[in-house]
Amino acid sequence: MSVVPIPASSCSVLCTARHLSRHRHCQNAVRLAYEARTRGFCTQRSTDQASSTALVSASSGGIGSTMLAGLKKAFTKEPNESVQQGAASSFADNAYSWQELHAKVQQRQKELQWELPDLEYGPANARSLKRSFGNSNQPALKLYRDSAAWCPYCQKVWLQLEEKQIPYVIEKINMRCYGDKPAAYTATVPSGLLPAMELDGQLYTESDLIMQVLEEKFPEKPMMPAKGSPAYHRAQKLMRLERQLFGAWLQWLCRSWSHKESMAAFMRVMDQVNDELDSDGGPFFLGKDMSLVDCVFAPFLERIVASIPYYKGVRVRGDGRFPNLERWFEAMEQKPSYLGTKSDFYTHVHDLPPQLGGCVSVPAAREMSDAIDGDDRTSWHLPLPPLNSSSLEPHSPGEDPNLDKLRAVHRLVENHEAVVKFAARGCGQQGSPPVNAPLSDPNAKPGMQYVDAVDAGLRHVATALLDGPQAAAESLHSGMHSAANGDAFPGAPVCASVAYLRDRVGVPRDMPLPAARQFRAHLNWLVDELRN
Repeated sequence: MSVVPIPASSCSVLCTARHLSRHRHCQNAVRLAYEARTRGFCTQRSTDQASSTALVSASSGGIGSTMLAGLKKAFTKEPNESVQQGAASSFADNAYSWQELHAKVQQRQKELQWELPDLEYGPANARSLKRSFGNSNQPALKLYRDSAAWCPYCQKVWLQLEEKQIPYVIEKINMRCYGDKPAAYTATVPSGLLPAMELDGQLYTESDLIMQVLEEKFPEKPMMPAKGSPAYHRAQKLMRLERQLFGAWLQWLCRSWSHKESMAAFMRVMDQVNDELDSDGGPFFLGKDMSLVDCVFAPFLERIVASIPYYKGVRVRGDGRFPNLERWFEAMEQKPSYLGTKSDFYTHVHDLPPQLGGCVSVPAAREMSDAIDGDDRTSWHLPLPPLNSSSLEPHSPGEDPNLDKLRAVHRLVENHEAVVKFAARGCGQQGSPPVNAPLSDPNAKPGMQYVDAVDAGLRHVATALLDGPQAAAESLHSGMHSAANGDAFPGAPVCASVAYLRDRVGVPRDMPLPAARQFRAHLNWLVDELRN
């Protein structure tokens, strides 16, 4: 199971995945590059974490500290450029105050009987820093994982810990493909690898080794069959199949040539995966119970079903070709351990390029990529289309729009000071020196002269989430009329700031998918109202 660490002098570390794919003497170069970059040579700089916080409180990181990267929108204009683009109405500050909005949020919580997530004892949550599972003792295990919940190798260990309910504490480390790692971490883990684990005075790196140690040290809830048994040998075979799938996926995703051949090779391996999911009756790889095999497959299957539609225009989940895979995802989405770690299509398709050195898109993917990016004027606009197992982005648990809006507005209102300042980067200045991914810019400077205007705009967004867009629009429009006769906030920098924030909502880091899509759509509502 274990993967040999890649030495720092190797070709796969020195080159990006895109360049490596041209080195025909390097077999599996793309696969090795991804493993190197995502597991150790690729986590965000600590200054980014300290520079700003947004939807998450300062103690646990947030949109300002670990922003999405690689978005195609980022390459078309710099943050402050859009301030001058397009007409937008001025408006007055007639929205509810943050204090009034806080009271309204509390009232809505009572109406919907919604309790705040218990980050220590409740279901898996990306914002947790300590997980006790009812154990009153201080956890003996410390997990180092990436701050943004982007790293697939961190995710599979995270899944295992949650499923086995092993008490642990978390320290979040930023990804190096956006700058140097914190000195305190490299002093503890000189290689810089993620994930890493401290247990009983020992330090472990390499996700496969960590998972093996967890099975040995915590046998109370085994997730692997007994060694030497036929089921154990089958599990080992499936682990090898997961590596085959990984390689076939990256060869297609990152190549700019042999599109049809790469697609055919990928589909052959996917057919194998689909068949294996039925060999023991399903819905999981080893039968009716989730195992370590599922933990290993989950991160990359999740990224595959997001990236292939976006870059290649082919649905992997949702078109019926792989029915056992559909059943597997639906079973996984019934697991709180998985739902708490699961990201969304938008986050994945834009966190992959800076890790891989680029993903190759084909023209046939345009329609799906526009929908995933919210550029189709439907996916991220009110009224939102339903979210279910038949959506372009399937989500079998479905949605509860009222509760999803409450989750979103609660995150905004509780962290409004940080959110406002972070959003104002959209009308500010790009950071210098820049980092590898344009939208992960720890040195960006907010447009401080527009902070009050951005603050007022986001209070209108909060009102729309709580009272509905029609009531909020009436208030906003009355402010536009009064603004014509007195002091007013300019609309253009607010639109730029709201769009900047919208494009950096991360799942699961900031909120779950159903809440994130409500938040993105209501941010777009404000842009549309001011533009129109």
